[in-house]
Amino acid sequence: MAATESTSRRRVVITGLGAITNIGHTQEACWSSIESGTSGIGPLTAFEQGDDWTVTIAGEIKDLEAHSAETIDPSEAKRMDRMSVMALCAGKEAARHSGFDFESGDPYSRGVAIGSGIGGVITMEEQFSKLLLQGPRKVSPFTVPKLMVNAAAGNLSIMMNLRGANTATATACASGAHSIGAAYHLIERGDAEIMLAGGTEAPITQLPLSAFAKMRALSTRNDEPERASRPFDVDRDGFVLAEGAGIVMLESLDHAKARGAEILVEIVGYGSTGDAGHIAAPDEDGSGAYEAMKRALKGAGLALEDIQYINAHGTSTPLGDSAEVTAIKRLFGDHARSLMVSSTKSLTGHTLGAAGGLETVFTAQAIIENTAPPTINLDNPDEGMDLDFVANEARATTIDAAINNSFGFGGHNVSLVMKKYAGD
Repeated sequence: MAATESTSRRRVVITGLGAITNIGHTQEACWSSIESGTSGIGPLTAFEQGDDWTVTIAGEIKDLEAHSAETIDPSEAKRMDRMSVMALCAGKEAARHSGFDFESGDPYSRGVAIGSGIGGVITMEEQFSKLLLQGPRKVSPFTVPKLMVNAAAGNLSIMMNLRGANTATATACASGAHSIGAAYHLIERGDAEIMLAGGTEAPITQLPLSAFAKMRALSTRNDEPERASRPFDVDRDGFVLAEGAGIVMLESLDHAKARGAEILVEIVGYGSTGDAGHIAAPDEDGSGAYEAMKRALKGAGLALEDIQYINAHGTSTPLGDSAEVTAIKRLFGDHARSLMVSSTKSLTGHTLGAAGGLETVFTAQAIIENTAPPTINLDNPDEGMDLDFVANEARATTIDAAINNSFGFGGHNVSLVMKKYAGD
């Protein structure tokens, strides 16, 4: 695969991976669950629900407090929303995985870009309830620093002494992928050497769950939670709300080589578009997704035939799955039949703004391990869903290059292209 990049563009590699989800507290544990096809969806326990709740399942992270205590002082964690705590767990793991000594060198050469779709909504709910029930004097002085969307990026910057670019992107379910794309460009043009980038989300609370349910966006398969997330299946009835964080350490190739780092994969392309259509539904013909993938591949200098695997956005919603498959067929033509396309949301549920970060971690792992993740619960593909969706079992194969897709309410579309690092 011969890249056609300009000599003025610096190459960008991934040297660290970090993840925390309902299928594992670390990226290794998550990958083990993916390989075994283990679902993380179960009965909701975050708050009590009465008989009027139509959705009673979610993808919750168990024992977060015990796990996070290994990374964050519990007294400090109390001053953060759950979404920031998860981001620090995943970010610190990615940093450790990279083997870089963050105590050395120029802290202004490294930064952070962490996206979130809705920020600290748990804090917002808790404090608004106090305001209504107990009055303004009972509202916590930590409310704003906990609920703001950029809190995760700010806290990770403080923890890791990252004094370079410090950004937070809020583009719904494309937030994590947009953040990685922005970090990629910062390194590519020489404005940073290292970026910790990805997404985080802790949306399992009353307002998001009830609002998504009212939109009829969520699965109501409450009696079989582990089978509720079923992308591309004829019986899919919506996504499953989930929480998590996924962060990668991006590094300029020259910097990584100079310190003798293990290079995991190379990130070579980023495409971003807007549907300019409906605020909460994709174009039915997938035109925005098509253009995002096309632009990412052009930037990567890769041919259509160079791609073996796509980690689809694949939320398990009828319109979204159909639009993405239509876009893949349109772009890849005959090669679409040779692609492996799967949705890891079938295992984790939909983590909203964290999805792009988590699925970048999973796509990188797929390349490293030469294993295509499965789409579990795919028993009967819907009409037109006739691609190779790696149904129900992970597959050992060769993956030299892959695409990760993320699409969000508001018409946001992001595609990231990664490939094996093949040296100079």
